[in-house]
Amino acid sequence: MGLDSVVREIEGELAEIPALDIHTHLTCGKLAARGLHDVLLYHMLVTELYSAGCPSGARLTQYPDWPAREEAHSRIQEALPYLGRIRNTGLFWALRTILRDLYDWNEPITDKNWRSLDGLIRERADDQAWSRKMIRRAGVRKLTTELSRRGDGRDDDLFHYSMEWAFFTRTQRGEYDTALYELERCWGKKPGTPIPHAAGRRPASDRTIRSLGDVRAVMAHFVKELSASRVLSIATHISTDIAFRRVTDAEMEAALARRGKAGPEERDLYASYIHELFLEQLASLADPVVFQFSFAAEPLPFETASLVPQRAIADLADIVARHPKVKFLCFLASRHANQSLCTLCRELPNLSLAGYWWHNFFPDIMRQVLAERLDLLPLNKQIGFFTDAYSLEWTYGKAFVIRKVMSRVLADKIESGQYTRRDALDIAREILFETPQSLLGMVPAKEK
Repeated sequence: MGLDSVVREIEGELAEIPALDIHTHLTCGKLAARGLHDVLLYHMLVTELYSAGCPSGARLTQYPDWPAREEAHSRIQEALPYLGRIRNTGLFWALRTILRDLYDWNEPITDKNWRSLDGLIRERADDQAWSRKMIRRAGVRKLTTELSRRGDGRDDDLFHYSMEWAFFTRTQRGEYDTALYELERCWGKKPGTPIPHAAGRRPASDRTIRSLGDVRAVMAHFVKELSASRVLSIATHISTDIAFRRVTDAEMEAALARRGKAGPEERDLYASYIHELFLEQLASLADPVVFQFSFAAEPLPFETASLVPQRAIADLADIVARHPKVKFLCFLASRHANQSLCTLCRELPNLSLAGYWWHNFFPDIMRQVLAERLDLLPLNKQIGFFTDAYSLEWTYGKAFVIRKVMSRVLADKIESGQYTRRDALDIAREILFETPQSLLGMVPAKEK
C-alpha cells in the first residue's frame, strides 16, 4: 500500500476520533458567523489581504461590539480585488473548505455574487440547531472560550471557560507602563476583556497605581476574582520583548516613581514584578487554575510578527522552574523555537505545549511542529488541537486542516515503522481528546 493510500485511510479514521477545543473566542448565543465578513475577514486572513495590497490591515469592530452591516459590507468589497493573490495560502484552503462543506459554495467570490453568499450565512446566524450541527461536523465534543463571552449561560453544556482579562506581561507598541495599566483596569471590577493589540489611544483607568501597596491590593482582588470564577485556566501572553528577572520591592518602588518617564527598563521591571507576584498567588489557590499563555507573537502596527530571541526562552525556563506548583501550558507562534520549548518540557514537569497558534497555523509548519513533539514529548505533555476561532465556521475549517496534517504525519511514522496503525490512532486520540482532560480538566459533552 502506498503512502498516499495510508494517508487517506488514516484521515478517514481520524474523522471518527473526537477532539476537545481548548481555546476559542466564540461568543455564546452567537456562535455562528454573522455574515460573510466573519468568515472571509477572520483576522488571520485580514493580515494576508493586507500583505497582498488591501488598504485595511486592522480587524473589524471587535467584541463586545459587532460590525454594523455597512462596515462589514464595505470591508468585504474592499477585499475582493485581492482574494486572487492569496488563493495559494493554507488559510485560503481552509476558507474554501468552510464554504464548500458548510454552505455548498464552490464558486470564486466576486463582486457579482458575494451578496448571495453573505445572505446564505446571515440567514443561519441565529439558528442554534445549525450551530450545534457545525460542532458535530467538526468532530468537537467540548470547547473553551473566554469567560466574558459566556453571556446568559445558554451554551454551558458546550463550553468550559477561561479568564482573559489583564495581560500584564504583554507589550503594546510604544507603551512602557502596560503592566500597570492592565492591572489598574481590574481594580474593584468583575472580569472583563483584555485590551487588544494595537488598541490605539487607551481610555483612562478609573484608579491609578501609585505604590507597592496598590499593586498588592489590586493583585489580591484579581486573584480573588479568578478563584471565584471557577474557570479551568487563565489565558494570557508572555512577551518575548520583556527581559524577565526577579525584582526587589525597592527596585519596583523606584520604578513606580519614574512612571511618567518610563522606558524599556521600567516596562521590564513592572512586568517582571507583577508577573512574579501573580504566579506566587496562583500557586496558593486551593483549586488549581492552569496558566495558559501564548508566546512569540509581538506587536506590529496592526497585528503581530513571530519574534523570539533565545534570551526569552531562557527567561521562560527560569519562570517555570521557579513555580513548580503552577501548570504552564504554552501556545507557541514560532516554528524554530519549537525544539527549544520541547527541551524545556522534557526538564520541567509543569510545562506543556498545545497546538499551532497564530504564526504556526500553516500546514508545513504544523507538520514539523507535530512530528517534533511526537518524537520528543510524552503524550500527556502535548495537546494537538485548538482553533482560536471566533465563529464555528472557523472551528470547522481549522479542524479540517489539523486532521489533514495529522494524517500525513502519522502515515509517515507508520511507513517508517515507528508506529503501528493501532499506535497511530491511539496516539491521535490521546492528544486530541484525552490530554485536554488530564491537563486542563475538560469534561466532554455527552453525544446526542
